[in-house]
Amino acid sequence: MAMPNLLEGALALVGRLLPGRKGRAPMLLSARDDAQGRHYAVACRLDGRVLFATEVPLRCHAVVDHPHLPFALWVARRPGCESYLIDLRNGRLLQRLATPSGRHFYGHAALHAGGEWLYATENDTSDPGRGVLGVYRFQANGLTREGEVPTHGLGPHEVSWMPDGETLVVANGGIRTEAESRVEMNLQAMEPSLVLMDRAGRLLSKETLALPMNSIRHLAVAADGTILACQQYMGASDDLAPLLAIKRPGQSFEAFPVGDAQLRNMAQYTASVAVHDSLRLVALTAPRANRLFIWALDSGAPVLEAQVPDCAGVAAVADGFVVSSGQGRCRHYRCSGEVIQASALTLPSGGWDNHLHQVA
Repeated sequence: MAMPNLLEGALALVGRLLPGRKGRAPMLLSARDDAQGRHYAVACRLDGRVLFATEVPLRCHAVVDHPHLPFALWVARRPGCESYLIDLRNGRLLQRLATPSGRHFYGHAALHAGGEWLYATENDTSDPGRGVLGVYRFQANGLTREGEVPTHGLGPHEVSWMPDGETLVVANGGIRTEAESRVEMNLQAMEPSLVLMDRAGRLLSKETLALPMNSIRHLAVAADGTILACQQYMGASDDLAPLLAIKRPGQSFEAFPVGDAQLRNMAQYTASVAVHDSLRLVALTAPRANRLFIWALDSGAPVLEAQVPDCAGVAAVADGFVVSSGQGRCRHYRCSGEVIQASALTLPSGGWDNHLHQVA
């Protein structure tokens, strides 16, 4: 779908009120499926109001919004080859962004603060698992692919910015998969890694964890440069594997201090991680175990462990966290007081993907 004069028209609107910005209530963006298996790009408010639910052909995963313009990209879930640029003012589908032959999306992307360049994690299917960042540019007719740079690892999943706005952090899951497949090809020879790189593709650092079958998947980056990375363990079902890791500024990448009992309660699988900068908290979802966890970011002290059916996406909001569910109600956890207060949100129940993105 073409977008004639997209940027020319939109630049005239930058000064106008973008939903969720300039004093208005924030928007939550996510992907959702209905009971019939149809796929939607959804925007809603914390009060439960759904602003739009735009049907899209493929299931989506993460969402990234433009820093200046009222657009967001819903990124295809691996191994989808099509992502969707949507107008946040009305839910209109503006562009179906396709990967070139021999590439598919891995579910995540990051937009540079200048708003011109987008970097999406992709698989090189001619060399299965070799990770690249597809480099896309906003132009008058929408996003166009300008090239790619390596992620210096296998199976890249999430990509995020460091606080300097120029350094990218990539979670290389370490797993080889072929085109149009989610079947793991190399479980006995996985190579997960956490990579810091610049926008030109130059490697700045590459670190690994103690367990090579611990696939590094999702990221949260605090304002001070602390990186949180959550994992999915691909080894034996009775292994006790750390599933949350941390890299503090100037320190090495290592396991976050989670107790054995909580590790057992994660069922070797985590889905989403979020950092609350002002409250200095980190939240983690473990959908197979139906659990939400919250810890103090600085001390690692446990703050909350709650049961949430098929606990999916988590996003930091002003007073705490919002959590979605693949099977049940979305919930709001207010963490600013002495006691955490949980309440159900009047949003559609179930079907939510593993990520929530707030447009503040």
